[in-house]
Amino acid sequence: MRSLKVHTMAGLRVVVLKPGKYGRDGDVERFRRGFMPNSTIPYIASMTPRSIGTVPIDVHSVDEYVQTDLRYLDLLKEGSTPTLLALVGVQSHQFHRALDLAAFALQHGTAHCVIGGPHPMTCDTSMHQGRGVSFALSEAETTWTTILRDAIDGKLQPAYGANARWQSEIQAPVLTPPSRADLRRYFFPMLGIYPARGCPFTCNFCSVIKIAGRRIRSQSVDTTMATLRRAREGGVRMVMFTSDNFNKYPEATELLGAMIAGNIRIPFFVQCDTQIARQESLIELLSRAGCFEMFVGVESFSRSTLLAARKSQNHPQLYGDIVKLCRRYRINSHFSNIIGFPEDTSESIHDHLNTLIELDPDTASFYTLTPIPGTDQYDDFLQRGLISESNLDRFDGTCPTWRHPALRHDELNRLLFNCYERFYSAGHLLRTLGHSRFPLQEIGKHAFFRFEAHNQTHPMSGGVRRVRLDGVNDYAHLRRYRFGVDLAPLPRSLQLTSKDLQFA
Repeated sequence: MRSLKVHTMAGLRVVVLKPGKYGRDGDVERFRRGFMPNSTIPYIASMTPRSIGTVPIDVHSVDEYVQTDLRYLDLLKEGSTPTLLALVGVQSHQFHRALDLAAFALQHGTAHCVIGGPHPMTCDTSMHQGRGVSFALSEAETTWTTILRDAIDGKLQPAYGANARWQSEIQAPVLTPPSRADLRRYFFPMLGIYPARGCPFTCNFCSVIKIAGRRIRSQSVDTTMATLRRAREGGVRMVMFTSDNFNKYPEATELLGAMIAGNIRIPFFVQCDTQIARQESLIELLSRAGCFEMFVGVESFSRSTLLAARKSQNHPQLYGDIVKLCRRYRINSHFSNIIGFPEDTSESIHDHLNTLIELDPDTASFYTLTPIPGTDQYDDFLQRGLISESNLDRFDGTCPTWRHPALRHDELNRLLFNCYERFYSAGHLLRTLGHSRFPLQEIGKHAFFRFEAHNQTHPMSGGVRRVRLDGVNDYAHLRRYRFGVDLAPLPRSLQLTSKDLQFA
């Protein structure tokens, strides 16, 4: 590991970068307009002090999904100021891209690199450690200050946070929103906020409980309110509360009441579990506070399938109540669906779609069942030899990656896009326009989803008007030189420490 003491006057440049992913054609997926900005970038940037001691820190934020030129790579090249590249929020399907960016940066003189996010938090990365790149294995609050100080002192450790994945209390910063220029990279000037983390459920296919734990931990309502006020002043016009179960967030009513009293008036959307069907008073309060959309993971209409996936909290007979309640309070209902559970057949997926069309939620998204590295389902499928895909780039929820007992990969792909084309019919659009708060947005979404599905491109892949600039072939030699692999091997899951078990 190189040692480089940062000179007091030189300072430290910190590049907080969310890596993109390699598409099926090998190109880095980039878009002229993104759907949703990454929530981790402003969080880490806001956590970073402007100086430590007498050493000034200069922070740069980059979301690769919406970078339509390669000038940001100049930040990773040797200059007068030592650089720390922080690759944040790295999921398994972005891991190769993160390795390649780290290798590129080190090749061009960047002093230090660290990779953090869901993949290094939940998967064994020991084979990649000790090669000039550090890995953050825990929540940023537990390690980020130490990483910055070590970068200033000239030497990063191979890994941080191995003894505890989570902190007991969240000491969150008040977020500084992206610049207005960066906000214009997305369809809407939007900011993601995590008022709480954790999920009390045990779904075997979900990585949330391995990333955030099962104990729900909240940041202070005052912090969230200060972030909302700063966001409004900074040009943010839409907020996504990215906590996975807003209806399980203990301070939800307090926050919504404060938003109403404080006249925040920023439209927002939330994620809720299906038990929201029994919480009409909360739905009413959400509506008054400005909620325009509620994302709900219904996943399947088969109770036996849900039980097999350990998603016992879902009761399909209540799904229709969610649609009715949301419509009553003018909130867009968004149902997430998974196709390709082990019990699924072509006929059962068609039946699922017919039932969904009859319930008529305002928005629906569809994903192929993916054994996400780090989850219980992944461990089970890996042990049973069911995983057929060796390239982590494909573990993104849109590509078949395992041997299904009844469905070929091409059938799953065809069924996935057929679901989008059939759900987003002209009749569905007309019904949605009758109660939508944002009718022009609904027209655009409907047209885009049908267009993308017709072109066999997943509508939720990240944005519109894809830009092709570079691809895996431009970086493969660097990955091979730095890490000694063409493809990272399918990882084993990290086991929880005794301290982590209190959150699990």
